[in-house]
Amino acid sequence: MIASLFDPSFAESISRMTVPILLAALGGAICQRAGVFNIALEGFIIIGAFMAVLGSYFFGSASVGLFCAMAGGVFMALLFAEFHLRRAGDPIIVSIALNLIGFGLSTYLLRAILGVSGVFQHDGIKKISNIHIPLIESLPYVGKLLSGQSLLFYFSIIAVLFCHAFYAKHRLGLWMRAAGENASGLTSLGVSPKRMQFFALTVCGVLCGLAGAQLSISNVGLFVENMSAGRGWIAVVAVLVSGGRPLPLLGLVFLFGGVDSMSLRVQGFGWPQQFTEILPYLASLLALIIVSYKRLRKDWATKGIKIT
Repeated sequence: MIASLFDPSFAESISRMTVPILLAALGGAICQRAGVFNIALEGFIIIGAFMAVLGSYFFGSASVGLFCAMAGGVFMALLFAEFHLRRAGDPIIVSIALNLIGFGLSTYLLRAILGVSGVFQHDGIKKISNIHIPLIESLPYVGKLLSGQSLLFYFSIIAVLFCHAFYAKHRLGLWMRAAGENASGLTSLGVSPKRMQFFALTVCGVLCGLAGAQLSISNVGLFVENMSAGRGWIAVVAVLVSGGRPLPLLGLVFLFGGVDSMSLRVQGFGWPQQFTEILPYLASLLALIIVSYKRLRKDWATKGIKIT
């Protein structure tokens, strides 16, 4: 059982499962570092997934599908900016509203534009091509993990490394950090914190749109209502646990992606589907509890409270 569970195809599936969560979590982390508490990632993803299928189907091009997915994500980001940054709405309420809008709008447009409900699948939907790396592909396990993946897998890894350097070295990255950590200090430099937050939301929309595209025109070639399936919420947990830091975020998301992949594979061994579907959420909840407890112990230590 163990050998068949952790075969080379398991490594390949980890990469596919990880990309949507990683892209969305990175977008959420960018928002958090800029001082925007964005938990609307689920709604961003589902709109991106629908727009990717729409663009790919009507224009017969995966590239157009990617562009449409990014446009859909940016549209949701603009709504968030309008109601939170411009009209000072509570970010949690705005996020909940956008999640509901994402699910409702994608369901409505599926019927209104494509004339179907539930699932849309067609041979005209063009998928993102996989990239094979000859030297790496022959390696056991590692080859399946790093080769034969979609362009978005490699983009997401590069984006994490870029953000790590961007926040540490680049002036714009430091300004975005200041918008979340010391907005008054940033204002004294003549830089608007809201402008930095708007930029962060826009980038988040692009990344979440690409996360949806990975789901709909890379992992599969179709759109299913609610196909984000809670991945946006897992991404939110990854952001909270990692504190918005890109490198810890990468490790956490690979862990969640591995659990997500395993939850699908163990169904073949007779495990109840209802139980396997909650495994990724249990892993997310456990990680959040552990990190929260460690932070609480640290806070107690600084206040001189002894733990028996």
